[in-house]
Order: sequence, then structure tokens, then C-alpha cells
Amino acid sequence: METLLPLAQKVAEILKARGEAIAIGESAGGGLVSAALIAQPGASAFFLGGTVIYTPQAGRAIRDRTTLNLKGLEPLTPPFAQELADGYRRQMQCDWTTSEMGAAGPAGSPYGPKPGTAVVAVSGPVCDARLVETGMDTRIDNMRAFGKAQLDLLLECIAKADKQ
Repeated sequence: METLLPLAQKVAEILKARGEAIAIGESAGGGLVSAALIAQPGASAFFLGGTVIYTPQAGRAIRDRTTLNLKGLEPLTPPFAQELADGYRRQMQCDWTTSEMGAAGPAGSPYGPKPGTAVVAVSGPVCDARLVETGMDTRIDNMRAFGKAQLDLLLECIAKADKQ
């Protein structure tokens, strides 16, 4: 968590100054990004909420499936993560959203990727998604790395939006 707090502070400062709101979607990261953002003073000014969807059953129950078009997309790929982020943004009606899913370890994903593999995505005025491969099978280290990747990508997208 300590590695995520400085990144979350930057996100909080930017979003509060811009009057923008975010919702966070997490899976293998277990809610660490949401916790880091909520830990920031004045979080209610920019943080709408977050979900930790750890199983397909939870995804079916929590996500508004009408906001998603996952047909033909392979799980644990950047296009899949991007569609999750885009759909969550439509569902939450906010400025920014993120999504993350992966295999924290020690086992791999039921979809095939090895431990230490995740995808993260950001939806907002600038969108992007990427594959994260840590090469580790240590669960908590991967959770932290996935959270860092999620916040790093968010800050990159915000910076690109500022240049537009």
C-alpha cells in the first residue's frame, strides 16, 4: 500500500483541482487502488466508488452488462480490459474509470496466463490499456505491482488529456 499512496496523492490532487470524478474497477489487485485513493484527504470530492470483482459470478451480479460489449474479446487482454473500463465509465457516468484483472499467484489464471500477468485499462478523455507481466508468483507483490500499473497508466492518460 505504501508504494501506491504517493501515486494516489497525485491522482487526488489532479482530479480535485479539475473537479473530475473517478470509479475504480479491480480484480486481482484486491481493492488496493481504491484503498489508496480513499486514504487521500477529501476523497469524497473525486472518488465515486470502486468494485472488486474477483469471480465471473460477481461480475454478472455487479456489472451492468448492457454497458459492455465483450463478444469476441479474450479475457486478460488489453482490449478486454479496455471494454471493461469503458463499460464501467458508462455505467458510473463519471470522468474517469480504470479496470484491472490478472493472476496474482501463486497459481496462474483459469484463462491461461501465468502468475504475475494482468491487464490494466483507463477510460476517460484519453483511453489506454496494457499488459503487465511482473515475472513473479508472489501474490502480494503482484497485487502491489498491478495497483501501481493501474495508477501509473491513469496518470499517463490524465497527462495526455492535459496536452489535448
